[in-house]
Amino acid sequence: MSDSLTIGPYSRFSGEMTLPGSKSLSNRALLLAALCPEPTRLSGLLASEDTFHMQEALKALQVSWQEQGSEVIIQGGGEFAVPEGELFLGNAGTAMRPLCAALALRAQGRYVLTGEPRMEERPIGPLVSALRMLGANISYLKKDGFPPLLIEPPRLPSSPLTVTMDASLSSQFVSAFLLAAPLLDQTVTLELEGELVSLPYIEITVGMMKVFGVQVEREGERRLTIRGDALYRSPGHYLIEGDASSASYFLAAGVLGGGPMRVKGVGKASIQGDVQFCEVLEEVGGRIFYEDHAICAESGSFLKGVNLDLNAIPDAAMTLATMALFLEGPTTIRNIYNWRIKETDRLAAMANELVKVGALVEQGADFITIHPPDQVASATIQTYQDHRMAMCFALAAFGAPMTILDPGCTRKTFPDFFREFTQRAR
Repeated sequence: MSDSLTIGPYSRFSGEMTLPGSKSLSNRALLLAALCPEPTRLSGLLASEDTFHMQEALKALQVSWQEQGSEVIIQGGGEFAVPEGELFLGNAGTAMRPLCAALALRAQGRYVLTGEPRMEERPIGPLVSALRMLGANISYLKKDGFPPLLIEPPRLPSSPLTVTMDASLSSQFVSAFLLAAPLLDQTVTLELEGELVSLPYIEITVGMMKVFGVQVEREGERRLTIRGDALYRSPGHYLIEGDASSASYFLAAGVLGGGPMRVKGVGKASIQGDVQFCEVLEEVGGRIFYEDHAICAESGSFLKGVNLDLNAIPDAAMTLATMALFLEGPTTIRNIYNWRIKETDRLAAMANELVKVGALVEQGADFITIHPPDQVASATIQTYQDHRMAMCFALAAFGAPMTILDPGCTRKTFPDFFREFTQRAR
């Protein structure tokens, strides 16, 4: 793809599309399959930059792999046979955090986990601190609390343990710990401290672990126990849902552009929290229709700004920020501090680019308020090497032509995004 792409202006958006597989589910499924003693057949696996990094890391660890048409068969075995190695994980948090945890409890040699420069700015300290309580031997190679990491053989506990973790920055720390905990022979209880963020992603992890044979015992939202006799077992076949975060752009466009826009791959039976974005679309005035495995969006008679706490769905919340350009009155999105530690500082980046198209923007430590302009202005949008910035600002093209810089950054989760989007816009 070229260095820039100009799209719009658009006034209508409708059609039907099938979503690519969920990034979150794909990388979890890859690791879970690798930790099972039996083979697992995965269908619907996302082909993207983030899943590529996970796949390449598992291959480097000599996890046996076979492709059969559109499916992947992972032989499993639960062991990482390579005694040492350096794993480059790009800017994939869904690869860095779970692999750190799994290797920390299973390492028989020395492993170095590295990534892109931005990964060195994304915290991992709460996860490392919790793993060290289990005897993990993890060293920071540059700045304390951040990758790159050196992982060496652990000194595992001989009795049950209770571990505390600060869960206020990222749910990925919690998910990574839970995914790795069944590798221990001892019962471990995880107690979560601080405000819980992105709770639906923890629910995804717990649900997928159950499918792969491990029950997480829970006392409320903050105390989770994995018994020492827990063992992963392959379900044989696992179908990965479409990506609910990716659905948000097309459903929002269906509301802004009249619709109907039908996305297949997620629906009322979805296990992903980001389907809650449909409730946001209804609050602003859109019309949503649910099927078991599809969702359809249309515009309503009047679209209005909202004031919402979207801590549970921070990725999809970004879609509302650009959609706010076309809503009557201001829109405030609250409790989204962790936007600042994603692929870029998304609060600052979103504010910068919304101002370019004419919005009046207020931002704080954990909120953003967007006052829509009378007329959206054409602009060149900087994407900060962040796939969601690029995809979100496709919506701004409903007001004026937009030039998106580095449109290829969508390869992180949705390589064909702009082709799919522009085919349905007019």
